[in-house]
Amino acid sequence: MQQRQITYSRNVFLPLTNVCRNRCGYCIFRTPVGPDCVMPRNEAEGIIRAGAAAGCTEALFTFGEKPEEEDGFSGYIEKTGYSTILDYCYDMCEFSISSGMLPHTNAGILDYNELDVLKEVNASMGLMLETTAEIPAHRNSPGKKPEVRVGMMEDAGKLRIPFTTGILVGIGETTADREESFEVIRDLHKRYGHIQEVIVQNFCPKDGTDMKDYPTVGREEFCSAISSAREILPADISVQIPPNLADAQYFIGCGVNDLGGVSPVTIDYVNPEHPWPAIDELKATVGDHLLKERLCIYQMYIDKGWFPERLKCLIEKLNDDIGKRNEQQ
Repeated sequence: MQQRQITYSRNVFLPLTNVCRNRCGYCIFRTPVGPDCVMPRNEAEGIIRAGAAAGCTEALFTFGEKPEEEDGFSGYIEKTGYSTILDYCYDMCEFSISSGMLPHTNAGILDYNELDVLKEVNASMGLMLETTAEIPAHRNSPGKKPEVRVGMMEDAGKLRIPFTTGILVGIGETTADREESFEVIRDLHKRYGHIQEVIVQNFCPKDGTDMKDYPTVGREEFCSAISSAREILPADISVQIPPNLADAQYFIGCGVNDLGGVSPVTIDYVNPEHPWPAIDELKATVGDHLLKERLCIYQMYIDKGWFPERLKCLIEKLNDDIGKRNEQQ
């Protein structure tokens, strides 16, 4: 087997709210509006401080899509001193920067102007395409319409935002749908050059959802999806799988070269039943391949200067930090 470089990012996961306008058939992340529906600022700041102390370089901010569209949410966000969740996120991104970590925001659907604002405090951003197919699991999710998601990804390209996207495998799409999804991502990257990584994520059924008894894809089918990504996508896009959801040691052989964000501090709030592997365990996972830590913004975009000027010194410092850690491995 040819030795390859397998990368990962050391991060913390901050779900600022689980309130979401979408009602996907497989999701347990979404929760109703209620007294505890917004992460308190002191809790978010505590997580950021703990992440910085643990050597994390990325603060992953995520929240339900357009929560203000849910009745009653605006009252709860206003109690925190902010008029919108995006205002809160912007402030927490600034706190992350001042604490020594690079923000990466996954906020669901944002318009061009919202992206442009958040771009000023993020090293990179993301949105899962999930699938270009119209599927029953998304029938009650206006933000999951393929054209809406592709439109936002295109806006991110116009704004030169280093971007992460991906697909979910096994939510009702076909093999042809997966190939089409990768082709759409490929074509966006050809136009704008902004897709740095594509996540190939296997569906995991969850109790309490409409799809709790839905079958998962087998190992061969998932490997085929990864191989298809590697064949269709340009070589400068990393193919990523979450190491807490799939047997990364096996699937690296199918074309994976990135293991995404792994946190020594926080759980995976989207898949809480699947704990992150310890960072030391990743060395065993990659076997004879080279394990290298990276920032949430890939080096090619650092070289291009695709980041806010205010992040320049922090990016240089963190790049130096991970360079030293990589030399010690």
